[in-house]
Amino acid sequence: MITETFDNLSQAIINPQINENAPAVDACILTFSHAIEQFVLNNYSCSRIGSFWFATGETPIYQIEHEGKKFAFYKTYVGAPACVGTVEDTLAAIRTKKYIVFGGAGCLDREIAHGKVMIPTAAYRDEGTSYHYAPASDYIAVKNADIVAKCMDENGIPYVKGKTWTTDSFYRETVNNFERHKADGCISVEMECAALQAMCDFRGLELYMFFTSGDLLDAPKWDARRKEGDNRGTQHDAGHFDIALELARYVTMNESQ
Repeated sequence: MITETFDNLSQAIINPQINENAPAVDACILTFSHAIEQFVLNNYSCSRIGSFWFATGETPIYQIEHEGKKFAFYKTYVGAPACVGTVEDTLAAIRTKKYIVFGGAGCLDREIAHGKVMIPTAAYRDEGTSYHYAPASDYIAVKNADIVAKCMDENGIPYVKGKTWTTDSFYRETVNNFERHKADGCISVEMECAALQAMCDFRGLELYMFFTSGDLLDAPKWDARRKEGDNRGTQHDAGHFDIALELARYVTMNESQ
């Protein structure tokens, strides 16, 4: 059973490589968006400081200097196993304990404004990766949710906090499961949060995560909530990188939190 796969009593056959000589950064920012990656490369002074390889090719890691801080930045993959794998691989390329992750999520509540920041407080574990990093449970707490919310408060960024539903299969988000998770307090659905939090807890890393409410599931018919070619309020909205950059600055300026 997948709920019995967590094993902290024996060694992993393959372990991530830790490189103590890798360049140190204050935090690492992850995006899922090719459009935001291109925006950052076009609008910020970026230096390439490392990379990692998947079978699909090489993923470069860049460094951005902002208000006296050094931040790594790269485009990750969608889906729990691949996204978690990229963070594990960064351990050989950079040195940091703080990871800022942002992207779009399906919205389970039509009352949440399009484009508003959603901060996950706990993630329902409807995926497989997290069960290899943490004992089985329905939810895993997203422990830095209050810090993310405080940053949004101090910057006047509208947000809503709530549970999220992490799934491996967006084509199997059925009506009954939608209704069950919404009734349980989930405001969003995405594919990485539960696994990222479990892995970060296991590795002693700090995860700071937020979503933006893109498509709407809470409607008689699925609603993309945007016009074709309009990225405003979606996961490709470059303004969300500015929020992630401010969050990175905030958590590194407030190390005691």
